[in-house]
Amino acid sequence: YGLYDYLRNSIQQLELPQRKAALIVPAFETLHYRLTFPKSKAELLSMLDMGSLYTFRYHVWPKGHAPTDYAKWRTATVPYRVAWQPDFEPYVVVRRDCPKYDQRFVGFGWNKVSHIMELDAQEYELLVLPNAFMIHMPHAPSFDISKFRLSAGYRSCLQTLREEFHQDLSRRYGAAALKYLTAERSL
Repeated sequence: YGLYDYLRNSIQQLELPQRKAALIVPAFETLHYRLTFPKSKAELLSMLDMGSLYTFRYHVWPKGHAPTDYAKWRTATVPYRVAWQPDFEPYVVVRRDCPKYDQRFVGFGWNKVSHIMELDAQEYELLVLPNAFMIHMPHAPSFDISKFRLSAGYRSCLQTLREEFHQDLSRRYGAAALKYLTAERSL
């Protein structure tokens, strides 16, 4: 509730039109098909503490959202900056002229990860909004995630596309892009 207005106000207050920044909307999830949506951060925190909500994908893909720093978010009252980390794939609000999603990554796998890497390579600030949140509701697995899980060929193709993406980042951003390749190899 109120997210749209909060985002519009944050965009103005943080001078997003004149700044290279990605506003991160922290993501949570429920395992229940019915949920009384929290009307405030305080309600959401209560639901987290009671175990009816969780940080997004904490049990299957914690690397995707852990850099959001949910412990800090709990008490934050102002936006705070976080650093890029491998496999970070937050939900973001960015200017329209930001880098577009790489069209190689359609279906399941690496669309948001590659986008955040490119934003970081272009020196976008990654700012977590202290009073924004979204909740992912359970649903049946997508056709594309099923292909990813069941097809070694799909996973192999995705790996090839990831390697191409790293090479392209290196060509575009030079030595600054080495951290992405180093991070990938250390995983």
